[in-house]
Amino acid sequence: MSSTKGQAKGHPKGLYLLFVTEMWERFSYYGMRALFMLYMIQALLLSKEESSQIYGSFTGLVYLTPLLGGYIADRYWGNRRSIFWGGMIMAIGQLFMFFSATFYDQHESIISLGSMVINLPQLLMFMGLFALIMGNGFFKPNISSMVGDLYDPTDKRKDSAFTIFYMGINLGATIAPLWCGLVGNTGNPADFKWGFLSASIGMVIGTTIFQIFKNKYLCTPSGEPIGLPKKKEAKEAANNEPLSPMRIATAIAGAVVLFLLFSINWGYFRGNGGIFDNADWIGSLIYSTLIVMPVFIITDKSLTKLERTRIYVIYIISFFVIFFWAAFEQAGASLTFFADEQTNRDILGWEMPAAYFQSFNAIFVVTLAPLFAALWSFLGRRGIEPSSPVKQAIGLLLLSLGYLIIAYGVDGVDVGTKVSMIWLTSLYLVHTCGELSLSPIGLSMVSKLSPARFGSLMMGVWFLSTACANKFAGVLSGYYPDGTVTKSFLGYHVENLHDFFMLFVFMSGAAAIVLFAISGLLKKMMHGIE
Repeated sequence: MSSTKGQAKGHPKGLYLLFVTEMWERFSYYGMRALFMLYMIQALLLSKEESSQIYGSFTGLVYLTPLLGGYIADRYWGNRRSIFWGGMIMAIGQLFMFFSATFYDQHESIISLGSMVINLPQLLMFMGLFALIMGNGFFKPNISSMVGDLYDPTDKRKDSAFTIFYMGINLGATIAPLWCGLVGNTGNPADFKWGFLSASIGMVIGTTIFQIFKNKYLCTPSGEPIGLPKKKEAKEAANNEPLSPMRIATAIAGAVVLFLLFSINWGYFRGNGGIFDNADWIGSLIYSTLIVMPVFIITDKSLTKLERTRIYVIYIISFFVIFFWAAFEQAGASLTFFADEQTNRDILGWEMPAAYFQSFNAIFVVTLAPLFAALWSFLGRRGIEPSSPVKQAIGLLLLSLGYLIIAYGVDGVDVGTKVSMIWLTSLYLVHTCGELSLSPIGLSMVSKLSPARFGSLMMGVWFLSTACANKFAGVLSGYYPDGTVTKSFLGYHVENLHDFFMLFVFMSGAAAIVLFAISGLLKKMMHGIE
């Protein structure tokens, strides 16, 4: 374990510890996600549009808080402590979801503060979501950055290591909807609680395994432990430029201004409503942070010209990733509606739970990930492996193709008419190939391009783009057609399912074309890092 020579023959055992830990965390997250939209609609009786907004805000904030968690880990806690406390907070969050589902039918409960009436299950649900958001912020960027820390900076095994790690993510995502869907998505709203409880137990198991084995297996090729809090000297080296009050004040002022601009009801100036009517405060927070934080980091005077150029590559790729995940994350939103209402799920007289479809992508990932890892290695040995930007452009193109397939399958189909599950299955298969071309490669790229002192923070910035994408996914899901009202998105009219799915064909296809066009420039900006 401690020798570089021994590791060169394979991957360090620490990779498999992180694999198992992440597997259980993903079991917890995807088990809850498989039930979340169905729970809000079937048990809490919320509308699809309102449920989509809550879903988008939750998943957006889940990927926003890693920015905070990455900063705290880099400066104070270290990766190990952040992962432990993040895991425990998430387990508590899933327990709140369990209690919410336990009291799902008690929509109004009078509390002792005067005559105030609160919706008890919704209150418990929002408490659970808050804990999941905060816990994930500490957990997610730190476990991802530790994968890269197991290897030397120039080790070519990193891409395959992140692909193996990605299998852990998706093994948990495979099992979760199957089990949580089985016990929670039974058609009886009272059973949702068992799915949420299972998610909580899974999080406890993963955190416990990590805590037991972390000291034994998490170390560098030379045997030095990784993930510990930085010593005083290392902190000072990581903070060559003190955070001046003026710099902090400028960043805060910029964030506030952008937050207000994103929140304004521009119709107010034409006499339509109040200035902050229908403001999306969470969306405004995510979008303003998406602009301010990258600017704040890139203006750090301790960065060299080479480091700054490579960070620009991360930023540019992160921008295109927004279009990928906004379309891909319909799996937990509009595609869940489609699976529940318009997909024939009958298999020899047994109706498969709609939640099971959320396992399809993960099953395909676990099956195909070794093939993609072997493909990149095969092409790399022959000197024809595509660069990271090209791989990610391929991912976007495959995403567009997946939506084109299902758009063809539902062409002319009315809302309420059920179609064969082959269309949704085909979409998930093609999307999986796109995901394997983009996501693990992106994680590896951030690990390789980031300055060491900003490792977890830059991973947080990477997830910040996913936060924006998930929030955007919730907004787009709200355009899912109901068969009665034509909806319009930036001038594009959505009257039926075909129109809705073609929206994602155009969005991801255009992003793919542009990324292909600039991939050569991005490769040059990476300065030899592939």
